[in-house]
Amino acid sequence: MISFSPTEEQALIVDTLKRYAKDKLRPAFRDADEDGELPADLLSKGWELGLVGASIPEAYGGFGELSAVTGALALEELGAGDLAAALALQAPATFALPVLVAGSEEQKQEYLPQFSEESLPKYTAALLEPTLRFNPRALKTTARHDGDGYVLNGVKAYVPLLSRAEHVLVYAAEDGATQAFIVPTAAAGVTLGEREKLMGVRALELGRLTLDNVKVGAEARLGGAAGINFDLLYARSQVALAALAVGVARTAYEYALDYARNRQAFGEAIGQRQSIAFMLAEMLVEIDGTRLMAWEAAAKLDSGDDVIRAALLAKHAADKTVLMVCDRAVQILGGHGYIREFPVELWLRNARGFATFDGLAIV
Repeated sequence: MISFSPTEEQALIVDTLKRYAKDKLRPAFRDADEDGELPADLLSKGWELGLVGASIPEAYGGFGELSAVTGALALEELGAGDLAAALALQAPATFALPVLVAGSEEQKQEYLPQFSEESLPKYTAALLEPTLRFNPRALKTTARHDGDGYVLNGVKAYVPLLSRAEHVLVYAAEDGATQAFIVPTAAAGVTLGEREKLMGVRALELGRLTLDNVKVGAEARLGGAAGINFDLLYARSQVALAALAVGVARTAYEYALDYARNRQAFGEAIGQRQSIAFMLAEMLVEIDGTRLMAWEAAAKLDSGDDVIRAALLAKHAADKTVLMVCDRAVQILGGHGYIREFPVELWLRNARGFATFDGLAIV
């Protein structure tokens, strides 16, 4: 039997993040988008909520345990607040959670305690590449075994908070299989490129990383000699992105619904018109359906069931749903929807990016 009631701890996390999104993220996201920068205190307050630390066991310096369902619930609330801030807060998680799930005992002991500290850790991950047909299972970035270590070559794109990172978890092809390597940004051959200029999430710093014969030791390979199960880590990323997309879609729907109820035209609220009412109904149906798909995939992650198909379907549905819902929100607002004074155009720009955000979040 599937329970749709959150535990007491999950309810507390959701309530805390909902208040953070409402009180901190929503008042700031428009200025952050215009300025192209997230306020440092905004991220500090978000990190202090301890979402990543609550996923790490006490044995590694944390104060909880990993739960994909809890992560999905939390990320929906962050996505509803502001996607750029949510992805910035997820940047350290994209390093920490793969180490927790797939790292060797030595790697866990060395790195995980740092993710329960008060300040935002200077860690991130790099999966995406600047190529026309990106395939995470056939990466252009390579890792070649060389003596007692590895040599990495390639270019990575969309690396979050790259300029402040001291270590990057770099995904690379090793003998045809996707593996991951912990790379210090100060290593010889590492170049931190310019910030990407994007259509959406403009407040989020996403940079380009170049690796030119970068040498790392054998201990840098995530999971040690055993390596990683990339399909599992990728599924965790797909579920996280699906949850974020549901959050963005939900907040766009709620805004459009409120607008339709209060906007008067020809003596009645525009929400009374059948065309608008049908659009809102379809938006809600798709949001609720996509949320359930994300929850199902998250539950399979927690139970250890085969999750590859469920995660793929949830992410595919979320990509379509968030784009449809945000586009409909713009339509419902009419001319106002295209004016920057109203937030729906920002949500639509952000929604367009979900199809290209592989690896930027994880549960």
